[in-house]
Amino acid sequence: MADRGMDILDHRLAPWAEARLPHALAAPLIFVAKFAWAALFGLLFLAAMVLTRAFWPEDWGMTRYDALLAFAVATQALFLWFRLETWEEAKVIAIFHVTGTAMEVYKLAQGSWDYPSQSLFEIGGVPLFSGFMYASVGSFIARSVRLFHVQIAPYPVFGLTVALAVLIYLNFFTHHFLPDIRMALFAATLILFWRTRIWFHVTDRAHWVPLPLAFLLAALLIYGAENVGTFTRTWVYAGQGAFDPVSPAKIGSWYLLLFVSFVSTTLILRDALHRAPIRPAPREIYRNRAVIGAVSR
Repeated sequence: MADRGMDILDHRLAPWAEARLPHALAAPLIFVAKFAWAALFGLLFLAAMVLTRAFWPEDWGMTRYDALLAFAVATQALFLWFRLETWEEAKVIAIFHVTGTAMEVYKLAQGSWDYPSQSLFEIGGVPLFSGFMYASVGSFIARSVRLFHVQIAPYPVFGLTVALAVLIYLNFFTHHFLPDIRMALFAATLILFWRTRIWFHVTDRAHWVPLPLAFLLAALLIYGAENVGTFTRTWVYAGQGAFDPVSPAKIGSWYLLLFVSFVSTTLILRDALHRAPIRPAPREIYRNRAVIGAVSR
């Protein structure tokens, strides 16, 4: 069984919008719909944080954090059951889930942020639902590749991208006791990926955006989601008041962390990567149900 939502977006919404609306309106409508569908796990999780903050009684037998964990597990199970994610995608997302939780435990011990409520299911003071926040990023990347029929080119030497991702991840730990090499890592992402384009299809037309710019825009969106998390007191940063926004410096942190998540997902999405520059041709994917495969080189 295929992703039913993807089928509806590709073969029903897109032809309907293109037939009834000018392209200047149809393309943004389809893009937003696809983007929201790709980010479904994260959007549902944000909604759960807001609702449990507003309505969860403190005297219930289950804590709010454990309720968020149960919600996340159930949602992930439903994603797999309804084929919204493949098992291959879930395995890589699980890796990012584990690495994210490990960083949470370390950062919490360093006092970088805190979880103000209690939880039965936790590791080192970190409630287990927190790993799903990182998993939602991996889910978004993996689902976006399928929904937008993404091709990425020219892609750098794969081993170099893995090495950079490892350095970025390690720096989140080591900067507490060694020099912070964040600026060098920012520069490395630009040097390594400065020619890399993300080609994507909103309708049958191919569009592209520089990969570093795409990650910066995604980091801004995640920054907004982080503010939802702190305003609902799901977690708080050191010294952050109840209505203080998250430090804009976290945008840079998420920009770097997105590379770790992205490289993790490329372990299974290698077919979307191309060493040589490409220019995908327009495809009639919504009218004849063809799947974008071969690309023009």
